[in-house]
Amino acid sequence: MATFLYKLGRLAFRRRRYVVLVWVALLAIAGVGAATAPSAPSDNFTVPGTEAQHAFDLLHERFPGTNADGASARMVFKAPNGQKITAGPNKAAVEKVVTDLKNSPQKGTVADPFTADAVSKDGTTAYASVTYTAKSTEITDATHTAIEDAAQHGRDAGLTVETGGTALQASPETGNSEVIGIGIAAVVLLITFSSLVAAGLPLLTAIMGVGVGIAGITALATTLGLSSTSSTLASMIGLAVGIDYALFIVSRHRHELMEGHDGEEAAGRAVGTAGSAVVFAGLTVLIALAGLSVVNIPMLTKMGLAAAATVAIAVLIALTLIPALLGFAGTKVLTRKVRKGRATDADKPNMGTRWARLVVRRRVPFLVAGVVALGLAALPITGMQLGLPDDGSQPVSTTQRKAYDTLSAGFGPGFNGPLMVVVDAAHSSDPQQAAQHVKQTIAGFPDVKTVTAPAFNPKGDTATLTVVPASKPSSAQTEDLVHTIRGHSGELERSTGADVLVTGTTAMNIDVSQRLNDALVPYLALVVGLAFLLLMIVFRSVLVPLKAALGFLLSVLAALGAVVAVFQWGWLSHLIGVEQTGPIMSMMPIFLIGVVFGLAMDYEVFLVTRMREAYVHGESPRQAVVTGFTHGARVVSAAAVIMISVFAGFIGSSESMIKMMGFGLAIAVAFDAFIVRMTIVPAVLALLGRAAWWLPGWLQRALPNVDVEGEQLRKNLADVRAPHARSDEPETISV
Repeated sequence: MATFLYKLGRLAFRRRRYVVLVWVALLAIAGVGAATAPSAPSDNFTVPGTEAQHAFDLLHERFPGTNADGASARMVFKAPNGQKITAGPNKAAVEKVVTDLKNSPQKGTVADPFTADAVSKDGTTAYASVTYTAKSTEITDATHTAIEDAAQHGRDAGLTVETGGTALQASPETGNSEVIGIGIAAVVLLITFSSLVAAGLPLLTAIMGVGVGIAGITALATTLGLSSTSSTLASMIGLAVGIDYALFIVSRHRHELMEGHDGEEAAGRAVGTAGSAVVFAGLTVLIALAGLSVVNIPMLTKMGLAAAATVAIAVLIALTLIPALLGFAGTKVLTRKVRKGRATDADKPNMGTRWARLVVRRRVPFLVAGVVALGLAALPITGMQLGLPDDGSQPVSTTQRKAYDTLSAGFGPGFNGPLMVVVDAAHSSDPQQAAQHVKQTIAGFPDVKTVTAPAFNPKGDTATLTVVPASKPSSAQTEDLVHTIRGHSGELERSTGADVLVTGTTAMNIDVSQRLNDALVPYLALVVGLAFLLLMIVFRSVLVPLKAALGFLLSVLAALGAVVAVFQWGWLSHLIGVEQTGPIMSMMPIFLIGVVFGLAMDYEVFLVTRMREAYVHGESPRQAVVTGFTHGARVVSAAAVIMISVFAGFIGSSESMIKMMGFGLAIAVAFDAFIVRMTIVPAVLALLGRAAWWLPGWLQRALPNVDVEGEQLRKNLADVRAPHARSDEPETISV
């Protein structure tokens, strides 16, 4: 592989104008496609194979004409202190607002609270339910304005009016913090390279790669069902790895130039060596992201595949566009001192050298300290609660959260998380009697506040019951109630002939959590297993991949612990703008595991390949660790800081999942890069000695030799340059 990539790098360097034109053309084509494509669809959250999803699909079939995918809103009215909402002036004000809502654009149905039994028992609170003919992402500004104007009319009449629901959802905003993250990355690159040209190349190519990727996702959003969340996460990951991959190749190119090679040769060697590491690092990320499909949650699968596509583009750009741009840059990628011949020794001891020597010398204390630190950070994970976001997770200053709290106070904490029970009486001899029996049975269960009368479909063979729990949606009591109803479904079917299913947002949250818990072990087995095999091929070792996998588990558990501490427990949450703590989103752990695993292997590949390169060239195991840090620590540290900065930039997003992912990925990279890869890895390798690079003979013969460290490439180049080397000698190696 190194030989192939060496030739590719030289070709891109020579044909740089054509390479740049191809990438510019791809960006233009993707941009035109994105500009002419319809708006991205909303997040269509489905969980195939769960009871909640089965019941939801049954409702679509048995209740034709209902717009279950349409946006909805709930306008909540509260009378002034000491007054009733049913009093003459207050009732008139509510009815005026309801009339305004009936005249608003995209309106489907509007339920008057005084005729729909939507007034609290104490008479102080009421709500109007509104459905719309459009999805939440298709709600126009005119509709938003109409909702706001209607609410303001109620406030002008002296009422407290707040609005919740999906109709108020807006596209997530990242604010200026994302730009700040890129700015920090630029500063780090400038400090690392001491050259504006060298610092600018990784930023330019990363932005180019993200541009192609996001434009392509946008252009195919409707066809593939990709939401705006998929684009945001793809840009987050694509930008970070794009900068890092380019950084490693540019850094190696500078090293080769300082070794005395001309530009084309330096580019070829950089792509052949560092490019090999980029390929395998990118493959680990792709495996981790594509592996999310085993969870069988379409939204999570699409998010993972969209991000994986962006990472693949980042790898291709690093292997082709970077050497092409290096051809235009020439020696300007070097510092002024190097160009003037006043500084040429790139191998002199640096901070990385001194740190590696210290860790190798004090390997046991550093190993223990690193493991203990990550273990302490991971402790909060024992109290992690999972759930999906609703208006109760919104900041307390928003109208959605105020509406949520007002409904909880007026109608009970379980009102915001009702359960929908579907009674499939198609095979029952008396559907009406069956539904009534189900209603009476459920009403007698613990933690049930109210159960509505059965509502039948036009055919009369299916009914729905709304069950309002006495506890809040995220409570253990509500989860127990769902399991209780489902546990009695067999008994109810035997006595009535009807199938009883539980659905609704709360039930869906419970099913999602269970699905993710069930998928976690198979997912880890698949991803870690494939990556372990890949790393065995790269490092020609058994213990190095094992150490890499265990180090990943430490860093990801510590990162999840930090997420729980901040977003669930509220520790230091005000520092990153978390206004409302609550359960961790159900998809967060497994998505974080997938992404962090791929990124963790990036640093493992980039740092340890330099160690193996030194070891293959004859250095002792401990000296190889120091040499690897001499060449790679500065660049890996810069890459980690850049990735942390880019991820941290998304903490400013208005979307809670994006904010949580940005924080989780940033802290995970910090843990993995600076504690695991920079501390635990050299300590373990120093302890293992030559055993670290041991591989059974039968595996040596079975595994392909991909030559990531470039040993075969150097031999081929030496043979070609020998005085009597035959020009037709084979230069390729097995892959």
